[in-house]
Amino acid sequence: MIETDQLTRCYGSLTAVDALSIRVEPGQVLGLLGPNGAGKSTAMRMIAGFLIPTSGSARVCGHDVVREPLKAKRALGYLPEGAPSYGEMTVREFLQFIVRVRGLKADDGYRRFEDVVQRLQLEDVLGLGIDTLSKGLRRRVGLAQAILHDPPVLMLDEPTDGLDPNQKHAVRQLIDTMARERTILISTHLLEEVHALCNRVVIIARGKLLADATPAELERRSRYHGAVSFSAPGGGMSQEMLGRLPQVAAVEIDALDGRITVFPKPGQRILEPVEALLRAQGLEVSEIQLERGRLDEVFRQITTTTIDTAIVEAAA
Repeated sequence: MIETDQLTRCYGSLTAVDALSIRVEPGQVLGLLGPNGAGKSTAMRMIAGFLIPTSGSARVCGHDVVREPLKAKRALGYLPEGAPSYGEMTVREFLQFIVRVRGLKADDGYRRFEDVVQRLQLEDVLGLGIDTLSKGLRRRVGLAQAILHDPPVLMLDEPTDGLDPNQKHAVRQLIDTMARERTILISTHLLEEVHALCNRVVIIARGKLLADATPAELERRSRYHGAVSFSAPGGGMSQEMLGRLPQVAAVEIDALDGRITVFPKPGQRILEPVEALLRAQGLEVSEIQLERGRLDEVFRQITTTTIDTAIVEAAA
């Protein structure tokens, strides 16, 4: 549904996207993660046909975005960063303009318009000028134009940027519903969005692909994967006792809230031994949980290691 092969974009001596090869299958929601300046938006603009690659290729539903641009664009709904639109138009005028641009016939266009407006809760702002809208409302209008023609592929650059928690929840529900029948590529810096929406994650930094895995696979790279955390009185005593367990590699206490985290040795499961020791000592604990792993830690580890290495190589 989306495929890039050695996709590259250079600006003089700067390589913004460096030989990026990804393949997004039907039904997947792929999260494109990376620090600021990683090349995420540049890659999406090339896939959407707004930027010509320096080298390599991109295809949408099998159509090369350079050789078959109209066919590729018909198959694609795209929400760019910043949700650009025509500020002098009202919301109604803008969306009706998109209906005409997309070539939708009268009846079908009307049905799509009504459905999208209802889904994104835009009924009350149809008569307002786009320039007068809040950032969150502009974002919803941008998402509306992306899905008006009911495309099989969606690319969304920061789809919930600027939305309040209720609006984020509504948009995520909409994306989750659409994902059952579409392929979706989401660029985001919100790791909570990865958990909520994505079944696959690609991490890039300095234009290079660094990781391609499911969220669960990435979490297993975290030092917190399989750890046990809880709150308990007498943390110091708990730390000493827990450190004696043969399955335990380390015990740490959070300096701010006193929460205790017990880390397993490789291949060890420690929830049951930890719970048994706490019961035997008669310690009251709260909020005990088995950690899945922390995406934010894995993200920092992957991206900062690459950036630090690049700085050292440049200095050499």
